[in-house]
Amino acid sequence: MLRDLARRTAVRYFCLLVLLPSFLLSACSNVNSVQPRPSQTPPSISILAPLHFPQTPSKEIVTEIEKLTGVRLNITWVPEGVYTDKMNTALTTNSLGKVTFVKFTDYNLVKPAIRSDAFWEIGPYLKEFPNLKQLDPAILSQSAVDGKIYGLYTERPSSRQGIIIRKDWLDHLKLSKPQTLDELYEVMKQFTYKDPDGNGKQDTIGLVDRNDLVYGVFKTLSSYFGTPNNWKLENGQFIPEFATPEYMDTMNFMRKLYNEKIINQDFALTSKEVQRDKFIRGTAGVFIGSMTDVQRLSIEAQTINPLAELTLINRIKGPDGYKVWSIPNYNGLYLFSKKAIATEDELKQVLRFFDRTMDKDVANLMRYGIEGRHYKLENGKVILPEETSQLRVNEVSPLYSLMIADISNKNVMEVAQKEQLTALADQLSEDNEQFLVNDPTLTLSSPTFDEKNVELSTIIVDATYNYIIGNINAAEFNKEVEKWKSSGGDLIMQEYAEAEARAGSGQ
Repeated sequence: MLRDLARRTAVRYFCLLVLLPSFLLSACSNVNSVQPRPSQTPPSISILAPLHFPQTPSKEIVTEIEKLTGVRLNITWVPEGVYTDKMNTALTTNSLGKVTFVKFTDYNLVKPAIRSDAFWEIGPYLKEFPNLKQLDPAILSQSAVDGKIYGLYTERPSSRQGIIIRKDWLDHLKLSKPQTLDELYEVMKQFTYKDPDGNGKQDTIGLVDRNDLVYGVFKTLSSYFGTPNNWKLENGQFIPEFATPEYMDTMNFMRKLYNEKIINQDFALTSKEVQRDKFIRGTAGVFIGSMTDVQRLSIEAQTINPLAELTLINRIKGPDGYKVWSIPNYNGLYLFSKKAIATEDELKQVLRFFDRTMDKDVANLMRYGIEGRHYKLENGKVILPEETSQLRVNEVSPLYSLMIADISNKNVMEVAQKEQLTALADQLSEDNEQFLVNDPTLTLSSPTFDEKNVELSTIIVDATYNYIIGNINAAEFNKEVEKWKSSGGDLIMQEYAEAEARAGSGQ
């Protein structure tokens, strides 16, 4: 009996030894099903991005973005003033990273490379991502090449253009905000000759400009005169803006400012950084450009002179009433290199990163920074204290360049209390919507324009500057317009007319 008991015990023990490994294996399998696998090296995404601020964003915030999105970012930040050259060099040497930002003004430079299959067409993939599939079809259409979507757009209002002006100078000279072109001229003249800063010296000018006929002074001033936005469509024909009387009126106005030394005499050679510095330091009293720059300009001006006070003007009445040129609703595009991104899976990995940046946690980190350090949160809305403005400029603002479709992204929290000048800039940008001048070629295509515009535009840019500073007269300027036409401009006009006719017929 004892032997039977011993035998049964041994059998049970043997069975237990047999079953135990299976039990342990099953247990380990269950543990693995709920615990994460050992961490893998996160995918690396190389990005070429423009830097619009003096320094790159906070490493702490970038690290947090990497943590939230599960990637390692290799961002090359390039100062905006030299970005076009850097981007173009990378393009021509075929040394692009995975992702490259292309400014709207440089887009035509890149279209030949797009057509030669250098970049991924991303349109078919957008529907796979919860945020990217909600991008605005109208803006995607604006940025399409031959009807295909290649880029993720950074969003902007239709026009932020206006005048940033020294309010303390207006007050000192007992002047009101100018409301017409004549009044604007008179204010700038008094800013030059009537000692607006009260230091007893004639050491100021009315207006500071830079070597940029688009985002500098000229194009905004030109729209006040009623100049068409790049092109005028008349009786089915396209007329370039520089062949219109209003363009000549603008040049004559600028020429007058130059001759009377109301504008910086080296404006044709001045960089954006130098232009800003002259305004910040109180050399000039008027800065014409994007009104959204006002808060940052105010902070920097008050660092030098605590009494400096800025304000904004967006309505200047011209011969045809209020006008301001509009821009497409994308500031630029992120394109995806086929050389650097070898497979479809890798492309989806990169697109997934951008989709993730539109989620609430990442989007608000990129927009506002860290709660408690850069902003406050009250009742679900953001408070942007004046005292943290400079901190946000230094640590957060550069990240705006990476934000996709941020204006329409519902995940970005509302601001309950903005800085006063920022709120005014937003209000006046919205007011601009009432009198926009649109570019009639925006959705049309001209192969010759895409191929030769850089070369041809040099003819007009040089002629415009030479006319303003008095090196050529009106007849000589018109000869340069004819040179533009004979060098390919006539063909561009014809191609746009044909494209318009096709669009009108629904082809």
